[in-house]
Amino acid sequence: MKIIICGAGQVGGQIARHLAREEGANNVTVIDNDPALVRRLMDGYDIGGIAGFASHPDVLEQAGARDADMIIAATQSDEVNMVVCQVAHSIFSVPRKIARLRSQAYLDAIYADLYRTGHLPIDVVISPEISVADAVMQRLNAPAAFDIEGFLEDRAQLVGMTLDASCAALYTPLRQLSELFSTLRAVIVGLRRKGRLAVVTSDEQLKPGDQIYALVVTEDMARFMEAFGKDALSVERALIIGGGNIGLRVAQTMERLRPRAQVKLIERDRERAETAAEALRRAVVLRGDGLDLDLLREANVAETDAMVALTEDDKTNLLACVRAKAAGAKLVIALLNDQTLVDLVEPIGIDAYVNPRSTTVSSILRYVRHGRIRQVYSIGDGEAEVIEAQVLRTSALAGRMVREAEMPEDARIGVIRRGDKVFTPRADTRLAEGDELTIFAMRKSVADVERLFQVGFDFF
Repeated sequence: MKIIICGAGQVGGQIARHLAREEGANNVTVIDNDPALVRRLMDGYDIGGIAGFASHPDVLEQAGARDADMIIAATQSDEVNMVVCQVAHSIFSVPRKIARLRSQAYLDAIYADLYRTGHLPIDVVISPEISVADAVMQRLNAPAAFDIEGFLEDRAQLVGMTLDASCAALYTPLRQLSELFSTLRAVIVGLRRKGRLAVVTSDEQLKPGDQIYALVVTEDMARFMEAFGKDALSVERALIIGGGNIGLRVAQTMERLRPRAQVKLIERDRERAETAAEALRRAVVLRGDGLDLDLLREANVAETDAMVALTEDDKTNLLACVRAKAAGAKLVIALLNDQTLVDLVEPIGIDAYVNPRSTTVSSILRYVRHGRIRQVYSIGDGEAEVIEAQVLRTSALAGRMVREAEMPEDARIGVIRRGDKVFTPRADTRLAEGDELTIFAMRKSVADVERLFQVGFDFF
């Protein structure tokens, strides 16, 4: 697929890196008016690059817009991203146009008609801020997990959690665990040990400190967490550090979904603090530094169920979490843009983190994949993906039992939905046309998994 990415900053750069790593699958070109950003991507990856203004027709033509399959407008300016999509449509007839929009004024549902082809021809609108805020809420809904994402219209969940010495499932082969918890609809699909992520085998034994990824039927989530020694924690008192777009949206969502929740927000900038105070109905807004211990005490951090650090500075978020944890906060979550800082999360006692780059990449990948791909979630720095896809009549999976399926070695089926029924497969489960599967796949196997769900000619 030939893809043009406009903007080489945090969002555009991460998308470009992820797509370029898929060997032979994508032809990626990046446009940015900062030559240094473009050169950095070109030096590190097999990516084409052009320094210039992405909204200029001549720059888009130089990038190959006339035969591009997709354009992703991810500059810092909403208006530039809109113009990019308009030019790509009107002059170059690019089939698929994705725009990053940050302003809530452009995202309001009542103005959705704006993005019709006859008006602004944007096929997909993405908002990293909204995606990240939603990811934070997912973490708050499952405090014992460091990673969580919904699939199959939230009938299934991907959950990542770290095992401690008190876990009763340690040192037992996974094959036996399936027998011990025979009615538990959950499949452990991935394991990170000593920094290395891999698909698990049935002979694998879990150890303290392991990080596991499991696909779980949502109705069985509480039982699954209990089986692995994780206590349930209801977040009713939350403290948010940072009142920008993400922090404000999390506070508003808490107010809307949890009427009894007590929410406090700390913001250093006066204008942002005033804006947050006007936008929130019940939450208390405090102006000051989230690292100020006296201010944290004033916010009663010791009685807080969860503290979420959502400023624009990663180091501030890390330090705020450490300070809040030391002051008595039960759960701390950090927003981290820099993937290299993730290794610090566990050693310094941070319970979970949210990576905006991974979240944004996940929201775009579903539109890049071929076949009946419904949803894609990127794990870590693109190390693996969880893919939700539908089995077609022409698929190599249709009519085959799971043990006969031509599934790549580094991929594993998790939860399946068939009509209204949601279940985990056994080796003799026969896959049928229309089945919706969730599959955990390492990066090198993603293309092979994708091919299993492509439409054959006889489908038409």
